[in-house]
Amino acid sequence: MPHAESAALALGILRDPAQFKWYVIPLLLLTLHVYAQQVHARRWPVVLGGLAFWLMDWINEIWNALVFHFTQFAPVWGAPGDTAFLILIGLNIEISLMFAVFGVTAILLLPADPRLKLFGINNRLLAAALNSVLAVGVECWLNHAGALTWEYRWWNGSAPWLIWLIGYLPFFLVAYWVHDLPDRRRQLRAVGTLGGIVAGSLLLFGALLGWI
Repeated sequence: MPHAESAALALGILRDPAQFKWYVIPLLLLTLHVYAQQVHARRWPVVLGGLAFWLMDWINEIWNALVFHFTQFAPVWGAPGDTAFLILIGLNIEISLMFAVFGVTAILLLPADPRLKLFGINNRLLAAALNSVLAVGVECWLNHAGALTWEYRWWNGSAPWLIWLIGYLPFFLVAYWVHDLPDRRRQLRAVGTLGGIVAGSLLLFGALLGWI
């Protein structure tokens, strides 16, 4: 099966250093500043929850890249547009930095009490559901603008529930869960496990097998 046009375009710039643009440097520094503020305030649950959110996106991006490897048609979502660096076929440096900040922002907006109910619903579940709806809305706009591509009928604007359920809801639920864990060791263990999955997958499927 031939590559979809969007996949071919993404492959053409995948990890190409010639794509580098200087604006990525201030974006990186702003992302580091967000985390530095939380570290300075010793808000470790926010830092670890934000990292968990970011790592969940990496897990999604890895299986998305594997979909392309095994189909040789297209990833579930692709990012063939203008970028400073395309890391994986559906993940550019701008998206990665955005998710790193997004997790921290989502956690800072949480009520202090994890058991508080709003409209009869636990605030963590409600926040995860609503934030996922907003994220899907932004993703639909990005697809409309051509910055994010979809090639499968079961993953597009006509079936947004699947993007909501798989693409975003787990990010928020895991980030909030890590943030609310009662002791630091369990938080570190959770983030370490996610980081191990990501690092191991990149090593196996990327560096060793060359699949992604």
